[in-house]
Amino acid sequence: MTSHDAIRRAPKVLLHDHLDGGLRPETVLALGSAAGHELPASDAESLATWFAESASSGSLERYLETFEHTVAVMQSAQNLRRVARECVEDLAADGVVYAEVRYAPEQHLVDGLALDQVVEAVRDGFTEGEAQAASEGRPIVVRQLLTAMRHQARSREIAELTVAYRDQGVLGFDIAGAEAGYPPTRHLDAFEYLQRENAHFTIHAGEGFGIASIWQALQWCGADRLGHGVRIIDDITVANDGTPKLGRLASYVRDKRIPLEMCPSSNVQTGAAPSLAEHPIGLLTRLRFRVTVNTDNRLVSGTSMTEEMLALVDAFGYGLGDLRWFTINAMKSAFLPFDQRLAIIDDIIKPGYSELGVSR
Repeated sequence: MTSHDAIRRAPKVLLHDHLDGGLRPETVLALGSAAGHELPASDAESLATWFAESASSGSLERYLETFEHTVAVMQSAQNLRRVARECVEDLAADGVVYAEVRYAPEQHLVDGLALDQVVEAVRDGFTEGEAQAASEGRPIVVRQLLTAMRHQARSREIAELTVAYRDQGVLGFDIAGAEAGYPPTRHLDAFEYLQRENAHFTIHAGEGFGIASIWQALQWCGADRLGHGVRIIDDITVANDGTPKLGRLASYVRDKRIPLEMCPSSNVQTGAAPSLAEHPIGLLTRLRFRVTVNTDNRLVSGTSMTEEMLALVDAFGYGLGDLRWFTINAMKSAFLPFDQRLAIIDDIIKPGYSELGVSR
């Protein structure tokens, strides 16, 4: 029941996926050639291998360097629209029924686009992809999260862009980039603005840095969700007899049902987790934190939602019931309005798992 095919057919929800980390290798080659951008490989298979090998260095900083090539080919409205459309098509083909896909508009201005033109190009691509997927019998809903780079100083501007387009497919805000030396409190003005505007936001925290990053994201900045949040494990001790003891921050995260946007393969590649078998997701799931499963960067990590879930099945012995739990966790945690979240859970996710023999 937990075969690759069964997992692929199961409805899935994705909250943490970077648009510029999920391009098709063929698309990177085609757009790179047209733009005159030199790539590290000349065929799709070799390029995919290069991304995967570069991402497996154990360093978040090195992992992030791979985006030099994907961002370089996403500098025109036409290219952004194509990448966004293909993203939706690929997710739908993998059984994803709802996704929030993030990217940093400020990284797509090299050839003269304005911030609003970037957002509109991605919006149009998502709309085209949704229509194509629906025509093929694979309906999917995909929305944007706008990211500000934590080492830059445009977070307030991107926050205002988020609010301006929240009725046009933008559901929330994020900050991303290397955590060390760039705490989320550097962007407090943006987060306070978003709170005043009743807007949703997540923060990359607890991936490349420890629990101080998580504490700041929650208690200073007011994050609705934690991007990764892996290092919350540092606030949990396990006695020799296997009894866990939660620190005050870990207890707060669990008690408040704060969603953890965990990306197992990526976390291992960046060194945030020592291995898949030792990934904190195992203990956090047993302790019933609000755990969600995500891809992070499908091209860079050489993964998909099906592959992430299959890897967890292999590592922890999860069944389809556990995957259903992760999926409902994610849908409950989405930034989509409540009635729409409930409709996807009741009308799509639960029936989809029932068809696979899982009702609870």
